[in-house]
Formats: sequence, C-alpha cells, structure tokens
Amino acid sequence: METDDVSVREQLFHNRVRETIICVLLFTCLYMVSYLILTHFKKTAEFVTDDIEDATVNKIALWLCTFTLSVAVCAVLLLPISILSNEVLLTFPHSYYMQWLNGSLIHGLWNLVFLFSNLSLVFLMPFAYFFTESEGFAGSKKGVMARVYEAVVLLLLLALLVLGIVWVASALLHDNIARKSLYDLWEYYLPYLYSGISLFGVLLLLLCTPFGLSRMFSVTGSLLVKPRLLEDVEDTLSCTAFEEDSLSRKLNCGSTSCWVKLDMETMKKEHQTVRSKRVALEMRRKASPWQRNLGYPLAMLMLLALTVMCVLMVCFNVLELLLDETAMPRGMEDPHLGMASFSMFGSLGAAVQVVLILYLMVSSVVGFYSSPLFTGLLPRAQDTNLTQMIANCVSLLILSSALPVFSRTLGITRFDLLGDFGRYNWLGNFYIVFLYNMLFAGLTSASLIKTVTWAVQRELIRAFGLHRLPLTVSRSTVPFRLLLASGLSKIQ
Repeated sequence: METDDVSVREQLFHNRVRETIICVLLFTCLYMVSYLILTHFKKTAEFVTDDIEDATVNKIALWLCTFTLSVAVCAVLLLPISILSNEVLLTFPHSYYMQWLNGSLIHGLWNLVFLFSNLSLVFLMPFAYFFTESEGFAGSKKGVMARVYEAVVLLLLLALLVLGIVWVASALLHDNIARKSLYDLWEYYLPYLYSGISLFGVLLLLLCTPFGLSRMFSVTGSLLVKPRLLEDVEDTLSCTAFEEDSLSRKLNCGSTSCWVKLDMETMKKEHQTVRSKRVALEMRRKASPWQRNLGYPLAMLMLLALTVMCVLMVCFNVLELLLDETAMPRGMEDPHLGMASFSMFGSLGAAVQVVLILYLMVSSVVGFYSSPLFTGLLPRAQDTNLTQMIANCVSLLILSSALPVFSRTLGITRFDLLGDFGRYNWLGNFYIVFLYNMLFAGLTSASLIKTVTWAVQRELIRAFGLHRLPLTVSRSTVPFRLLLASGLSKIQ
C-alpha cells in the first residue's frame, strides 16, 4: 500500500516537473519573439544616452513590456493550442510520445495566462509607466531606487483608488455580497475587477473586429499586385517616370533659388506620391502573370470566405441560443482532452476553427489601429517611445485576453472556458450573450456589404479611366451606362 502511494506521488511529481518545463520553454520562446518585435519598434535614442540612470530605467520598462506582450501572445494561442491538442490526442490515442499532452497541462496554461494577465494589467504596466515618468521624491537622493520608491507609492495609491471604485460598483450591484466580502480581496475583488476588464475587452472586440474585417480587404490589397482591366502598364509607367523627373528638376531649381515662389513642402509631398506610384507600377510590371492575375483575386476570395463563414457561424449560434441552453458560454474544470472532437466536422472543422480564431484576432488588431481613436498608437519602426509601447502592450493584452471569451461567446468554437476565464459574472446572462451575437452579425454584415460594393465600383471606375476626369467621381455621379459606354469605346 505504501509502495503504491509512493509511486503515485512520484508520478504526480514527474508530471508537475514536466508541465513546468514545457511552460517555461514555451514562455521563453514567446519572450524572445516579443523582445525582437519591441526592439524593432523602440526609439533607439531612449536607450543610447549619456544618462546611465535613464537608460537603466528604460531597459527595465522594456523588459516589463516584453513580458506583457509575451503574455498577450500566449493568450491568443490558448484556444488554438487547446483545440489542436484535443485533435492530436484523438488521432494518436495510445502514442507514448504524446503522453505529455494532457488536460492538466492545458488547464495549467490557462491558469498561468489568467494570473499573468492580472499581474501585467494591475501591477506591471502601471508600474512601468510610473517608473519611466518618476524622478524621485523631493529631497531624496537621486538614483534608480528613488524612482522605484516613487513608482511603488503611486502604484499603491492607484490600487487603493481602483479597489475603492470596484467596491462601490459591487456594492451597488450586489449589496449583500459586497458587505460580506469586504476583506476577501483575492477571491472576490480581483476576479471581479478582471471580469470588468474582460467585459471592456469583449466590447472593444465587438467594435474593432467588424471594422477590421472590412479593412482587411484594403490592407491585403495594398500588399499584393492588383490586376487592372484595360490598363497599359508600360504607358502609365513612362508617364509617371516623366512626371517624377519633371518634379525633380523643379525641386533642384527651387533649391538653387530659381523658383522662389514655389511651395517646396507641397512639391516634396507630391514628388513622394509620384515616386511611390512609380514603385508600385514597377512591381506590377515585374510580377508574373499568375501573381498579377490570380494572387489578388484568390486572396480576396479567401478573405471573403473567412468573413462569411464567421457570420454564418454566429447566425447558427444565435439559433442555438434560442433552442439549446448548452450553447451558452460556461466554464469547466476538466477539459477531458482526447474524448471527442469539439467540431461536428472532425479534425477539418477544428482546423477551420483555429484559422477563424486567428483571423478574428488579426482583424481586431487591424480594426483597432485603423479606428480614429487609436490611430495615434500605431507603432513606427525605430520611432516608438516607451509611453506608446506601454499603451500598445496594454491594449494588445486587453484584446488578446478577451479573445477566448469572445470566440466562445460567438460560437466560433465549442471548447468551454477553463479556469477563471469561465467565472465571469456576465457570461451566464442570456440577454447579454444574445444581444452580443446579434450586434456582431449585424455590424459585420453591414461592413462587408459596404466594403464589397465600394471596392467593386472603385475598381470599375479606375479600370475604365473615369478617375482621370476633372470632376469628383462618386457613386451618385457615375451611372452604369457611362461605365458601359467608356468600356466599349476603349475596346473599340
């Protein structure tokens, strides 16, 4: 009996050590990738200064930002890793090399991401901001530790303020529970605070994702070579090169004071626009016929198919919410990996779910940085200061930590939420979940219809050469007969 107990304890110990090693290796890889990303965008002048104290403070803040960004990336990968792990265990149920992949490991990852997300949002990122802005208390000895003391004091004051606001909010919503849980900080107030943050993140995803889904077409189109109907690339390129040469000569004359009255700034901007147009035309000329004629349409069709698939899955989830209570998002204690597939279409459906989840995350990021409120946060290579980096890391962490709840609420996947992710107070409210699904389906459909119709008409106007008219061309001023007549005249 004692031998069996010892063997069980040894097995549990080895399992825990193995899970710890896997989590450390995964987080180390994500940390290195995040560090490379941040060093690509950071402003070098802030880290190469004569003031050693400022350089040290900036490096510490950069390490904290790297930790937060790696947690955000891990939060994005939670659902894909969980879904793919289940399919792998279904495919190889008795494989000796897959025994390390179990429900305990996945459950531990979810708990660690939840813990580190709370730690980053509540403590690390506010401390990093206060640390970079602090100079030490008046009368104290200058140095890094003086800045640490000031940042810690400001962080404690902020924590007291936030906890007071949370207590007031919980007292207004749940009076009896708030009074009984006055001293229950860890078990009640911090999860309640993170529940509010997650709700804010889910609402932010609701606003950014439909806009990002429509913006994905233009962003992808700017990276690919677009096919142009009835366009002579060589003729357009020669005209653009002649215009660029003319502007270059005018700029040279202006620099030698021959053209004193010329607006040099406007001419420089025009010269840059013409140069970028010439570069795009050269790329079009060098592109192969397959890349020029099939790459762009296939990419647009793929984006359209993914977006339509998301809308259809959300509409199906709305019907399930009306007919079946199990469609509501909920938490579970044991994932039971390897028992059954989380998609009715098997491994293919699980792979589609993973692609859709990652696609929604990319679209939400594109929509976030394309919105007028957050355009100023867009990072620039080698020109992003620490304050902007901290704001970007916080924003990405809020979006990514809300992604599992977002995907499960919309019915993109049937993988229920693990750990504290399933303890949010608002997840059990049918009206909130139902209204959320309806709003997402409506906003995405409206954005998609508007984007497709405008894109088709814009390409037709450009293809038939109507964009060169002196008047402003819009949908109301260009009837279909004019497009048809222009096209027939070009063909003749």
